[in-house]
Amino acid sequence: MSLLDITAVAASGASAHLDPVQLFLHADIVVKGVVAGLALASVWVWAIAFSFGFRMLGLTRRCESYENDFWKSRDIDAFQAERGTGDNADLPVAKVVAAALGEWRRSATGKIDRDGARQRLATVMDSVVAGEADALAGRLNFLATVGSVAPFVGLFGTVWGIINSFYQIGQQQNSSLAVVAPGISEALFATAIGLFAAIPAVIAYNRYSHSVNRFEARLQRFADRFHASLSRELDGL
Repeated sequence: MSLLDITAVAASGASAHLDPVQLFLHADIVVKGVVAGLALASVWVWAIAFSFGFRMLGLTRRCESYENDFWKSRDIDAFQAERGTGDNADLPVAKVVAAALGEWRRSATGKIDRDGARQRLATVMDSVVAGEADALAGRLNFLATVGSVAPFVGLFGTVWGIINSFYQIGQQQNSSLAVVAPGISEALFATAIGLFAAIPAVIAYNRYSHSVNRFEARLQRFADRFHASLSRELDGL
């Protein structure tokens, strides 16, 4: 075999490789729309995954720093006035402290109902903890939606592409693989893109849901500990 023949064989083998761009360009307009939508959804999934990961990392570190300094402080009001304002005002743990101190001031005036005050303190802190957890989990709704819907959207593109392939068979009166294969390949490409979007979305959703649950549990433990401290203060009034 000559060098020219070897080069020709190599070129023909290279051209036979799967080319996603060509599959997209040759696809039906409906399949193109499905693939484009799924590709955009995949980009958005990765953007949410990275941004939420950095957000949770920073939020956890800031809350840890706040908690460590909080339990070392002797004057909670002074500490909250210093550390619970400005950039730290949006910290979930700072919101728990602010809500508890607000209820404490209202309950400590006039005749004190200790049992009622304890219940109200627990209620306001639990409400803040649940609200902060819901706010974090709400950012994951798009991941859950893509993870559950994307495979079916891709399947719709595949079904449409296969229907179009069979229509072409009827029009050309030819059922050879040369007629059917390109259309079916383009159709199956839609399912592949659907899975490409859905798999990272499901993994990220499960991972970050676990992170939110852990963060909520940690915030609840802080609230319980602070509630116990305030309960001891109530006993001394």
